Amino acid sequence: MVDTGAKAETDRRATATGALRMSQDAFDALQSGRTPKGDPLVVARIAGIQAAKRTADLIPLCHPLPLSHVSVDVEPDAGLPGVRARATVRVHGRTGVEMEALTAVSVALLTAYDMLKAVDRTMRIEDVHVTGKSGGRSGDWSTQNNGETA
Repeated sequence: MVDTGAKAETDRRATATGALRMSQDAFDALQSGRTPKGDPLVVARIAGIQAAKRTADLIPLCHPLPLSHVSVDVEPDAGLPGVRARATVRVHGRTGVEMEALTAVSVALLTAYDMLKAVDRTMRIEDVHVTGKSGGRSGDWSTQNNGETA
């Protein structure tokens, strides 16, 4: 692990997004509530929050962090068709939370996949990426193409 002992503690935040693309039939089942395992959006949201809190257990060399906030939104997107996940993670600490945000989005989408795979086995998880961060030595950063800020 990187030695963060000499770094200043600052408020840090990171945001990540991703998508699960599916067939129109699977999207229709999701929208109508006809999914075999229950509501994928609710379960995926909770799974994403839990995943952010367990990132250091899942990703080697990540520091365990005392997260102060995790939010995960998982919403249908007819334009895909599919679902989009967005996670925002905050901490007051010596290292950033980009990995926690990425893990939250990834696990949320994996959970939605698991809950919908009986309807569509051809689904694809796509475009998981950090959209912004703030705090720390490198300061604030956000993607330019969507106007989000961390």
